[in-house]
Amino acid sequence: MKTSIATVSLSGTLGEKLEAIAAAKFDAVEIFENDLITFNGTPADVRRACAELGLDIVTLQPFRDFEGMPTGRRERAMDRAERKFDVMQELGTDLLMICSNVATESLGGIDRAAADLRELGERAAKRGLRIAFEALAWGRHINDYRDAWEAVRRADHPAVGLVLDSFHILARGTDLSAIRAIPGDRIFLVQLADAPLLQMDYLSWSRHFRNFPGQGELPVLDFMEALTATDYDGALSLEIFNDQFRAGSARSLAVDGHRSLRFLLDQLAERTGKRPAGVPALPPRSQAKGVGFIEFSADDDDASRLEELLAGLGFRRAGRHRSKAVTRWCQGDINLVVNREKEGFAHSFNIVHGSAVCALGFTVDDAAATFQRATLLLDAPFRQAVGPGELDIPAVRGVGGSLVYFLDSTSALGRVWDIEFDDTGEGSNDAGLTNVDHISQSMQYEEMLTWLLFYTSLLDLKKIPPQEVADPGGLVRSQVVESPDGGLRIVLNASQSQRTQSSRFLNELFGSGVQHIALATDDLLATVARLEQNGVRLLAIPENYYDDLLAKTDLPADQLAMLKAHNILYDREGNAEYLQVYTETYDQRFFFEIVQRRGYRGYGASNAPVRLAAQARLSADGSALGV
Repeated sequence: MKTSIATVSLSGTLGEKLEAIAAAKFDAVEIFENDLITFNGTPADVRRACAELGLDIVTLQPFRDFEGMPTGRRERAMDRAERKFDVMQELGTDLLMICSNVATESLGGIDRAAADLRELGERAAKRGLRIAFEALAWGRHINDYRDAWEAVRRADHPAVGLVLDSFHILARGTDLSAIRAIPGDRIFLVQLADAPLLQMDYLSWSRHFRNFPGQGELPVLDFMEALTATDYDGALSLEIFNDQFRAGSARSLAVDGHRSLRFLLDQLAERTGKRPAGVPALPPRSQAKGVGFIEFSADDDDASRLEELLAGLGFRRAGRHRSKAVTRWCQGDINLVVNREKEGFAHSFNIVHGSAVCALGFTVDDAAATFQRATLLLDAPFRQAVGPGELDIPAVRGVGGSLVYFLDSTSALGRVWDIEFDDTGEGSNDAGLTNVDHISQSMQYEEMLTWLLFYTSLLDLKKIPPQEVADPGGLVRSQVVESPDGGLRIVLNASQSQRTQSSRFLNELFGSGVQHIALATDDLLATVARLEQNGVRLLAIPENYYDDLLAKTDLPADQLAMLKAHNILYDREGNAEYLQVYTETYDQRFFFEIVQRRGYRGYGASNAPVRLAAQARLSADGSALGV
């Protein structure tokens, strides 16, 4: 089965798009008519460029306003098609994709459409060409794939086939069962797109909000399962209209596209037991057990201040690396690593980004298999020299050029702390922190779909419906991915406003990365008392918040007074409760949250605007000192 993508899906010139598509290892490409029209060369030049890049051209598209035209306009439509046939032959493709008519003067009737398709099929066949008919969701008379198929069926011509486009079918909520009865050899092209669920007209939804399979909320896998019953073995082509994609990197987005297809076909094989020919088998998505470690890069001055903060949070310096300037700080099941090396990846990261989280270590059920799946999904592997007595921990590039390492308990990786570190013997100043509850990563708005796909395709994580959070500087879009048992929770944040905390973080860090680390405790009051005793500066919450909390909850007055006295935020869902407190931001780069969950599954979204306003006020006052 060929993997393909339409040139309209990517930014740049046609030449840049073709190079990006080839680099992402697609088999083929759809040439969008506007890309060809604006190309500074001939269709034959495009044909040669594709051949040199190893790309087949599956179709020229779209051909609009064809079927059902009244007398006079019908003849002109046929003439237009003949000119497109000339271009196709020079381009080296045998398929013209026809969209159902949207013109106000067009006439309805399946027989009329079938007659037009049959005549055009005759003309195409004389030149060794074919045509494929697609029902646009907003088509004037034909907007349902079942009607499009009936027109193709009645045309009854070997050069006339059907296009099935997942967006046009799923956006309308059309029943998929009829797909199963369509002969696979009558389907000439399958186009794939996902999208968020939005309440808007089909045309606007399609033109601006499509995305790759797995990035949206449409049941694309159900569509593929129905398609499997037809024994279709032609091209699977991505056709994405998206404003963010048009502003992004063509090479990065092309990789995302191919990754989405591989992930989709892997899910399909799991569901149906059928794997299309030529599609590589992937190791199963790993079960994410939790965060094995968080690594900070820091120079000597920053490392001292950072370690002072960690000590205040109740961490003990548990180990020193045997050959590197790296320390391990522990509390409960939490491992924080401070790397002050003068060479290697962490040093390079520090030069660019300053003191920040440079790597995350995820504990999975099988680290080697997870790394293999990552490389098959086109994630960028990372390798650097491994010294004597060190483990070669599998890793890939993550958000903002940081690293994601994979650990497991079934290999030597589970003993990394014993193998690479000497125990310091230092005592504990435990504050009751137990584990990493969740990690928040801030990123450019255009990157969010990329990293959403990265995490969900690699690990067994589910998407939580995204939310918009009000920041004093604008809206922040927040997308959660989490493991079924909550062992690994990651929050992706992005904003189109340059004035939000999320966007200011990007400027301070010179890129995307971890901005927020939430640590769990079983007794928040006791933990906060220890932090205050240790001199950790907590984020001040305005009194108005507690007045509002009094008005909308039945909390006892003494409990409200206690929350207010210690700057603790509170949320409740039914009988489930969530307590949270924040540290001040470290050099405008990152901050810690301490949380206590009492059966609560969320993230305190209702409190986020209060926290963001408090952070913005502190930032404006120039008071964020970090410790």
